[in-house]
Formats: sequence, structure tokens, C-alpha cells
Amino acid sequence: MPNFSNQERPNWSRRQLIKWGLAGLGISYAAVKLSYFPATSASSVKIPPIPENIDNSGFGYNPMTLLREFDYGTLKKENGRTVREFNLVAGNSTVQLNRALTYVSWNYNNRLPGPTLRATEGDRVRIIFHNEDGHSHSVHFHGTHPVEMDGIKGVRRGKTTVYEFDAQPYGVHPYHCHIAPVTRHIGKGLYGLFIIDPKQGRPPADEMVLVMGAYDLDDDGKNELYAFNGIPNYYRNYPIPIYQNQLVRLYLLNMIEFDPVVTFHIHANMFQVLKTGRTLKPDLESDVISMGTAERHILEFAYPYSGKYMFHPHQDYIAEYGCMGFFKVIADKT
Repeated sequence: MPNFSNQERPNWSRRQLIKWGLAGLGISYAAVKLSYFPATSASSVKIPPIPENIDNSGFGYNPMTLLREFDYGTLKKENGRTVREFNLVAGNSTVQLNRALTYVSWNYNNRLPGPTLRATEGDRVRIIFHNEDGHSHSVHFHGTHPVEMDGIKGVRRGKTTVYEFDAQPYGVHPYHCHIAPVTRHIGKGLYGLFIIDPKQGRPPADEMVLVMGAYDLDDDGKNELYAFNGIPNYYRNYPIPIYQNQLVRLYLLNMIEFDPVVTFHIHANMFQVLKTGRTLKPDLESDVISMGTAERHILEFAYPYSGKYMFHPHQDYIAEYGCMGFFKVIADKT
């Protein structure tokens, strides 16, 4: 539930609180179809610097850094095999959702979503999970593994367990708490993305992660706020910088509970879809895709023109209540 630390509760309506900072955009949703996918070499991939005007006060983490942050674990050699060792800690923290609302989240490693874990197909993966929250939690990974590693048994406060399995198959897999009521544990923020790269790798690109989530603020089984990477409207207020004519590889995951289907749409461009990350070549081309809860894909695109381009679900109420952002395409001056 929202709380107002060290303050008396303001005499605002619930709708005013939720929509604080959401109005006055005056932005058209019109889109122009365009497809452009230039070749990108490893040596030419450039990551734009993080804008200097970003205010991350109240978040506890930097969503702009989180966007391109991948945790490859600690590499170890054991009996001639490569082991990637990761650490996940479940806990709770207060997140500033907007200027009016704070929210006590449950999360992994004090961030929403949890760390983007990354391995190569065939690696031995070891996840050391410690629970510091007052509720029992677990980590359930999508993918292939023995039943003992399925993460459906609760780990109590102060306890540690280890999940260990081979990273397979390659693709994009969510992980999340699987303790009942699962909807509540996911809705509070206990989820993240696990990328397993194919052994042959993928072509170089500017890679980033967007995870769609939502907040049921009053426990009525309906969402009042939505977000990319945990903070409503963050990438609307601070557009994601990308370079013109450079391939972007977007790892997209939908972890919105209660809304059975959510779409994702980019303006003025098309993207190639690699479904569930389980293919090396695109399955289809579109500018909008539908995703159920826990569904995920790799989207690849490049913008031929500079400017600021919107992305959002095409359920407009979801966009208007926080799930909205922009790509700021920086002109290629070479």
C-alpha cells in the first residue's frame, strides 16, 4: 500500500494521486511505418552517455543504468567446467513511484526488476539465494532444469538456498518468486530476466532490457499504475538515448499481473521479432506485438532519422498510467 512517510496524508483524491504528473503531455499517438536495419559491426557499437540531468532521488537505483546492465556472475572453474555464480537477495524497500506516491516493494537485490542475469548455453549456473524479507520467498526460473531446482519451495527469512543447473535452452527467460499468492509476490516486484545466449552469439548491437510491470495499490485485484523497469513514466521524463542507424536489440518482458494481454508498440518504425529469443533469425516484422503475462521476446530495430520517438503499450490507458517512454535518436554525424 502507498505510504506518506513523516507527513500527514494530503487531502487529495485517489485519482489525483495516481495521475500526478501524468497529464499535460499533448502527444499524438500517430505512427508512420518504416523499416531500416543497417549492419552493425562489433567495433562500431557505441553506447550513448547517461544524460546529466537525471534525478534518481527516491528510487534507490538508476533505471537508466539498469536498462543496459547485465550481470554475468562470477566465473569459476570447477572440475574442468565453467560455473557462473550469482547472488540474489530478497528484501523490501520503499520506491518513489511519482511525486505523490511511495510504495513498499518486495524485490531482488533492492531493484525493480531484479538483476538481468546472463549466461551462455551450456554454462553451469549457480544462484545463491538469501531471503532478508519477512515473508517466505523463492526463485523460480523458466527454462529447463531438474525438479529440485524449480524454486517452488519457500525460503524463510534469514535462510539461504542454492539453485544450480545447466543454462538451457538459449533464449530469454523470466525468473520470479513462486510462493502463493504468486500474483501478489510478482506484483510487489519479485521478478527479473534471465538471458541465455546461444553458443554462436548474436550480431553486435546496442542491447537493453525493458520489463513491463504494474502496481495494484489498494489490493483490489486491479492495477492503478504501470511501469517500464519499475518506475512509472521514467523513460517518458528521461528518454532513452540511442544512435541513429545503429542496431538496437531490445529484450522485452511482460510481468504485468491482472491484465491478461498487453501490447508493445514503437512509433515511426518497425521491429524484427525473435520470439522468446529462441531463434537466430527473425520470425516476423511489425510495429506492435501482443504479450501475455511472462511472455517475452527479442525486438531488433534501428532508427534512420534523428528525433524523439514514443514507445508504449497500445492499450492507451496502460500507457497513460505510467507505461510510456521515448527513444531519443541522436544524429549520426559521421
